[in-house]
Amino acid sequence: MNSVSTFEKCRFAVNQAWQITRSYVPMVECRRVRISFDIDDTLACLPHHSEAEPNLLPQSIHRWLGEPLRQGTRELIRELRRQDCSVWVYTSSGRTPSYIRRWLMLYGIHVDGVVNSVRHDEALKSHGLSITPSKLPRLFDIDLHVDDSEGVKVEGQDHGFRVVVVQPDDPRWAQRVLDAVADVQAQLAWQQPHRFKAPVGQGAGVYSS
Repeated sequence: MNSVSTFEKCRFAVNQAWQITRSYVPMVECRRVRISFDIDDTLACLPHHSEAEPNLLPQSIHRWLGEPLRQGTRELIRELRRQDCSVWVYTSSGRTPSYIRRWLMLYGIHVDGVVNSVRHDEALKSHGLSITPSKLPRLFDIDLHVDDSEGVKVEGQDHGFRVVVVQPDDPRWAQRVLDAVADVQAQLAWQQPHRFKAPVGQGAGVYSS
């Protein structure tokens, strides 16, 4: 009886110590991996580069509301969501955030954030940056940017942000994105395990074409 009582007292003391420790140690929220996509020649491609995602709206109305979305985008975004990624759009164009959100909603796609040329310039000014790249995803806590431009990739190497380049006519573009996301997930989970979740799924093999 005495041994049981002593054990219970010890367990109670340990539990109390843990509660006190938790009250003084700040809790760090686990942040999702954030992915951004360019629009021109990345999500929106010319007909001779890529087929377009099907849309339920009449073609005349669709042309007025938006532009063709690259085939495979919807399934790719669905997979990124399944992996608990945060999806953004980062474009150098002057398309407004409301237009971009409405355009993607035509295909049932929701994005968590939009950076256009106006927001990009405002962010650069707020950080006092004068000589800058065309895009700077790290200012928006973006972990990986998807673009068709090799020039943006070079800027990423010079300014410290990750870029995966996909060509407008590449039929395996979505798989290349998932492979790059898997690499980033693994890298961040190793570097900052208290901030980032480990990969939910593997990018390889999701797209066979």
